[in-house]
Amino acid sequence: MSEPSVVVGTIGSDAHVVGITLLEHALKEAGFDVRNLGAQTPKEAFVEAAAETDASAVLVSSLYGHAEQDCEGLHEGLAEADVDPMTYIGGNLAVGQSEFETVRRQFREMGFDGVFDADVEFEEVVSTLRAELGMDERSTRLTQARS
Repeated sequence: MSEPSVVVGTIGSDAHVVGITLLEHALKEAGFDVRNLGAQTPKEAFVEAAAETDASAVLVSSLYGHAEQDCEGLHEGLAEADVDPMTYIGGNLAVGQSEFETVRRQFREMGFDGVFDADVEFEEVVSTLRAELGMDERSTRLTQARS
């Protein structure tokens, strides 16, 4: 059984990279094959990486408040590339964001399967992915034992 492949990165002109790097480590420890695109990543690079890796999930990070503009067309690009990974976004997604449920609804309407606020714990992201991708504890223990 191969490890689920995930693509992570910070989208657009956002240069915040510490959180996505720590998330990469948490995901690897949980048995995921991770491609980290780093900071200031155009949406087209997410699409390309998802297609190259046959990604099960794409995780987009944005802390500078311009995620809506940066993510516009991402899901259309994935569809055009004939890939259909689960998509998640997290961070400080809107300038002046006050009511996160409004922001969550907005990004769900854009096509994201999951939306996390900037205060989410890495463990919550990992457990959400594990549950939604159907990973069980047994397969993770086997993967970790092979490492």
